[in-house]
Amino acid sequence: MLRRSVVLVALCVGATSASAFEAKAPLKVVPLLTTTKTWEGAPIVYPQGQPEISGLIIELAPGAETGWHSHPVPSFAFILEGTLEVQLKDGRSKRLQAGEALAEVIGALHNGKVIGDIPVKLVVFYAGAVGQSLTVPAASSP
Repeated sequence: MLRRSVVLVALCVGATSASAFEAKAPLKVVPLLTTTKTWEGAPIVYPQGQPEISGLIIELAPGAETGWHSHPVPSFAFILEGTLEVQLKDGRSKRLQAGEALAEVIGALHNGKVIGDIPVKLVVFYAGAVGQSLTVPAASSP
């Protein structure tokens, strides 16, 4: 529970605000990610409209896949448990384990697959706009 509390504090204050908390001895801030690009190198661009932040905890059983999909808005994922491999349509992939974070790809088809016998649990925060979808399933498998 303490680990999740540290994660939530780090997500809330962000890496750039961490210095404001360093003087307080009982509070530990662990930066998870600071980036201007997604994991495959594309720039992060915010959508137009009324800003809306959404947070989800997503769980995948061993052997499960997310299915091919894309995100029209920026998102940030942190792996709480298990190992997840994310693959792009062009074959590039990234493997993430518990404790790792990434900025998701925007507008690019990708599929997440659980690697190993441990379920994957991740928390994802989306920086979207009111009324905008967070995830768009692919019309068909690539």
